[in-house]
Amino acid sequence: MNLPSEQFGALDSSANSQSPLGLGPRRALYIDNPVFTQDAFGTAHPLSIPRTQTVAELCRALDWLPDDVLITSTPASISTLERFHDKDYVAALRDADITGRCTTGDLARYNFGTMENPLFPGIFERAATTVGGSIRAAELALAGHLVFHPAGGTHHGQSGRASGFCYFNDPVFAILTLLDAGLERVVYADIDAHHGDGVEAAFESDDRVHTLSLHEAGRWPYSGQKNRNTRMCNLLLAKNCDDLAFESTMHAHALPFVAQADPEAVVITCGADALAGDPLSSMNLSNSVLWHAVEQLSAAAKVVVILGGGGYNPWTLARCWAGLWARLAGFDIPAVLPNSAQDILTRLECDLVDDEDLNRNWLTRIED
Repeated sequence: MNLPSEQFGALDSSANSQSPLGLGPRRALYIDNPVFTQDAFGTAHPLSIPRTQTVAELCRALDWLPDDVLITSTPASISTLERFHDKDYVAALRDADITGRCTTGDLARYNFGTMENPLFPGIFERAATTVGGSIRAAELALAGHLVFHPAGGTHHGQSGRASGFCYFNDPVFAILTLLDAGLERVVYADIDAHHGDGVEAAFESDDRVHTLSLHEAGRWPYSGQKNRNTRMCNLLLAKNCDDLAFESTMHAHALPFVAQADPEAVVITCGADALAGDPLSSMNLSNSVLWHAVEQLSAAAKVVVILGGGGYNPWTLARCWAGLWARLAGFDIPAVLPNSAQDILTRLECDLVDDEDLNRNWLTRIED
């Protein structure tokens, strides 16, 4: 899975702009694939909303996504997926995708074909491409690039079961790619509203990986209770947690934990579900505080992979990740969006967000 850095010689690092992270010039790259524009998860699911395709549309409308920074991912192979996921689980998901159905036994054993983790056409390719994108992101980060893979962050996936809308666990594969390259100190930092349980469990016994998760207390999956040791740090955030409380926790606990780990690489899952207005959390953060957190975490290492994660309000998610990309790549964020970008946001719909809760700023601005 680890490929020589010479493979990336065509990516000209001399064209880099100055990184806002304070680490000198690094070329920011954006991982995507057309598979993420296809309909998925059915019609009555929190992830049936347009997500990464809206992010890319916004970035193109704002001239933030030139062709030379866009990297198209490819699906991970069966043998690669089986490095972490159980062979029988991988085969069962592939067969269910081909046939469009699963047995009662498979539903109970593997937890797909449920309302939580539904089957839909192309599920296997989509999940495998998410993994392939995170592997590619890690390879490019090792070659000296700053890499954003917004479709990544499926952090709940278990080795033999789907969980929390996640079929495979792409952050695990990003970390494995870094370890394959010989790195011995990797920090996984998760600022999604939900505990990054699948990644934590995957590396619980691996001394090379430190895991950090800031998540809402009392929120599914109800794991990640407050505990700290030298390699694991779970920080519980109160319902209605605001920017001030979040930044206080970052400075008092999260950043010291990362600094103590002295990482060679950082993998970050930046879910957008901790933002004010998300229907699947009760947190009250602004997108700018999440951007700043990613910048602070990224400054801890030379090798950085940034993934997406949760986020179920299409307006807040698209603005958060588009703005994050702008910050990473060094683009200026306008105070008011041009009409072409506003039109993209105006067309969005979401059954989980009531019309009276639609904030006017979600249609006209990137930054909260």
